[in-house]
Amino acid sequence: MVKVNKGSTTAIAKSLRVSPRKLNLVATSIRNMKVSEAMVQLTFSPKRIAKDVKKCLQSAVANAENNFGLDIDALFVTSATVGKALVMKRIMPRAKGRATRINKFFSNLYITVTEVEGK
Repeated sequence: MVKVNKGSTTAIAKSLRVSPRKLNLVATSIRNMKVSEAMVQLTFSPKRIAKDVKKCLQSAVANAENNFGLDIDALFVTSATVGKALVMKRIMPRAKGRATRINKFFSNLYITVTEVEGK
């Protein structure tokens, strides 16, 4: 039986230079994990964006400890949500004087950690 306390905190990383689709691959790998396991998962992940996700997770843990006094060992990642941010539009020259547009996507990341007892 898992008992959830009211203590939960969120950390937000805005305008990460990665597409939401790629960021969601890393975010799904840490959902519903203990924070310590998620840190190990992100440390050894081959994905480039895992470093920024780990930084956001560390921020959420620091918020939980400093602002709410929650126990770090009892924290779980309850949600890791990815959202779209701005799109930079660039132009790539093509043959015969034409040009095509290149979209460079940015993402927002929201990580919520909750103190859970009995697991």
